[in-house]
Amino acid sequence: MLRFAESGQVSKESKLTRGPVVDSPASETLPLSLMANLLDLLEQPILVSDRTGRILLANLQGKQRLESHGFTFGANLNLFSDVLCVGSKVIVEQIESGEHEEDLELEFCSGSALARIQWFPETDWLIVRIEGKEERKTVGPAAAMQHTVQGLLQEREITYRNLLAAYLRLQEVNRQKTLFLASAAHELKTPLAVIKGYYDLLLSGSLGKLTDKQRDILQESKESSERLVRLVSMFLNYSALESGKLVLHLRENDLRDCLGELASRWRETFVRKHVRLDMTLNNDLPIFKFDYQKVQQTVANLLDNALKHTPAGGHVELRAELHFWERRSTKEIPFMDRRRESVQHPNSIKVSVSDTGPGIASEHHQEIFEDFVRVDRTSSGMGLGLAIAKRLVQAHRGKIWVDSEPQRGCIFTFILPMDNLL
Repeated sequence: MLRFAESGQVSKESKLTRGPVVDSPASETLPLSLMANLLDLLEQPILVSDRTGRILLANLQGKQRLESHGFTFGANLNLFSDVLCVGSKVIVEQIESGEHEEDLELEFCSGSALARIQWFPETDWLIVRIEGKEERKTVGPAAAMQHTVQGLLQEREITYRNLLAAYLRLQEVNRQKTLFLASAAHELKTPLAVIKGYYDLLLSGSLGKLTDKQRDILQESKESSERLVRLVSMFLNYSALESGKLVLHLRENDLRDCLGELASRWRETFVRKHVRLDMTLNNDLPIFKFDYQKVQQTVANLLDNALKHTPAGGHVELRAELHFWERRSTKEIPFMDRRRESVQHPNSIKVSVSDTGPGIASEHHQEIFEDFVRVDRTSSGMGLGLAIAKRLVQAHRGKIWVDSEPQRGCIFTFILPMDNLL
């Protein structure tokens, strides 16, 4: 441990009184003139003294700062008594207590200043940096603000990169899910078609006469097989929609034939569930361009959803009628023209499927059209039927929605424009 001389006295054995060199066992000796030139490179005022207060070095900024406060740099200028106006004991006590740095507020004729004193035990020197209080008040907060802003920018950059990485991972997981569904659906499609064909062959009586019990069992098995076929078709459609590979085959078709054929296929299933299926089709439905299979898939999903939630004894109604759809246009239409257009002939077909089920609360009217969403957790299904129906309708440039209240059933409606230009 270093021992300090009494206040105001200089130890003859002090390293700082032996000559104008720096003697350190860990470094080579450097002339004080060279160190003064090095200190001049610093922009901050620097004073170097020994522990008695004798100023050994001062850079150019330090000399100018002393002169601005009324001092003349020379051999007789003492750091403690003249510049800092404090006894050497104060500094020595701080050093002996383990403090290597101390701040002192100074009052000069030209104003206040702050002296930051730092002790270097290797050379037994005191390094003093003098700062104006005004500079510290103005520069300090600005530097702190800059540091805060830089920290916030770095945090935002890190957060953005983390979110981007998470998004890319989710995209990859979603892609893998879509590929898996498509692969599984393709693998199931062929054996299910074979099973369904054998059921039809057995029920036709070509392989022998069946008892009533056997016919009922086969009929129920056939319906389960058909349900699996619909699920596979649903997975294939979903995979095509997700991958952007959906292709509409627009042809001039009759919507009455399309819906009538579909209703005839579903009628037996409704009878077995003791649910009445009614169909009301407008006689004036024109022939227009639409994808025959995709529209059937859309209505089949709505019928399946209605049958699933309608109790025995209820009924489901399929309706199709002409409709005038006043779509918004970016082109401004005069008021009189809009009035004339409102009385023009219908430009779309409105198809609706209503049921007498428990209904859906208004807060779920939007989310039921999202992927894998099921409002009733006890019901069967994957939660994809309505989502696929929505995308198929939107592919025809139409729209779909639901009107429902709890305990009052549901009415799912979609619109197909007849002037579909895709």
